[in-house]
Formats: sequence, C-alpha cells, structure tokens
Amino acid sequence: MSRVLAGPFLHTIWRPKVTGAEHVPASGGAILAANHQSVVDSVFLPLMMDRPVTFSAKSEYFTASGPAARLWAWYLKATNQLQMDRDGPRAAQDTLEAALALLRAGNLFGIYPEGTRSPDGRLYRGRPGVGWLALKSGLPVIPVGILGTRRVLPPGQVVPRPGRIELRIGAPLEFAPDVLRAPPGKARQLIAEQVMAAIKELSGQEYVHMYASDRKAELAAAEPPEHQPKLPFRSRS
Repeated sequence: MSRVLAGPFLHTIWRPKVTGAEHVPASGGAILAANHQSVVDSVFLPLMMDRPVTFSAKSEYFTASGPAARLWAWYLKATNQLQMDRDGPRAAQDTLEAALALLRAGNLFGIYPEGTRSPDGRLYRGRPGVGWLALKSGLPVIPVGILGTRRVLPPGQVVPRPGRIELRIGAPLEFAPDVLRAPPGKARQLIAEQVMAAIKELSGQEYVHMYASDRKAELAAAEPPEHQPKLPFRSRS
C-alpha cells in the first residue's frame, strides 16, 4: 500500500532511475547491501523495488513527534521496518538475529554495512555484520549503490530538495572458498571488505578505510566548544 501511495509522488519529484533490478530474486531471501548517504536512502530503495525490503531503524524514529517525524514514523510502520533499540547491551546482535529470521523466512533485508550515514559523502569501511548475515544465512548478498540522496536531503536538513536519485544494483557476490573457510571473525571481515569494494564500483565514491562512526567522533572532537552540545549540568568532580 505504501508503494501505491508514495510511488507516483517519488517518481514525479525525484525521478528515480533503477538499473540492475534483474539481480534481485523474484522470491526467496537475499541481503541488499547499500551505501548510506541520507535518511531517505531507506525510503527510495524499498519503494523502488518490486518486492518489500526491510531495514532496521532506531526505535525512537517510530515514536518521534513533529510533522516530518510523524510522516517518517508512518512510513516505517507502513513498510514493516525492523525496530531497533540501539541502547541495549545486545542491540547489534539482537538486530542481526532478527534480520536472520526475516531472511530465512524468504524476505529481502537491506543493510548499510557502514553502520551509519557517511559524514562527508565518502564511502567508509564496512562492519562485519553483513558478513555474519551472509555466513549464517547462506543467502545472496546483492550490492547496491545509491546516488543523489545526499543532495536531496543532506544530514541536518529536514525538508527534501528536488533532485535526481539513482539506484545501481549489482550482481550477487560470490565469495571464494578460502574466505568461507577462514576463521569466523576473519571471514566476516573479508566478506565486508568485498561487499564495500562492490558498492564502491557502483556508487563511484571515494573509499576511506576507517569506520564512519570513528570519523564522526573525530569531527565532533574537532568542533569548537561553542558548537559542541552543552551538558544540562556542571560536573562537580
């Protein structure tokens, strides 16, 4: 229903172009691994597919207030996105296990291997969760390059701009036997690196071999004090 309601509007304003859709299986589970430039990545990728795609989303997105936030919450619920509590001690593992159950039930699951949105438009190192899903499920990993969403809705902005969105979907990846036979931790990371290399080819982004979250921490630490968030109280220590 959400695709029927939102699809024509998205096509009219942002004219999304999809190439490689034939690589997505018509049935059965598969992992769609994409770059992450903007919050609207999770709008355009699912709505431009012929099949439903589930992503994980922070639990606070489902209950946020304000007109734009309520619209976003409606979308998440309408498309059955996976609610994720990022504060729990097992949050990441619980999310992966929930995603694995969806995959084994024959669903498409979308994942951003970078773990968070790019702070500067470049492509960052992939976290091993995508490797864990690939190894545990034995299902295809399909790389996706998303272009144009950062211009449409840059980080920190609320109202989208007109623009052109493009989705480039690559062929399912094949992992060499020596990768699959490697110790689990090593295998997960090798798979993540291969996935990021494929996404780089599709998106054309510059690659940075560090985690996006680490880069965000560096940028936050470099901000002048007046631009850093203020604590609600003063420490007495």
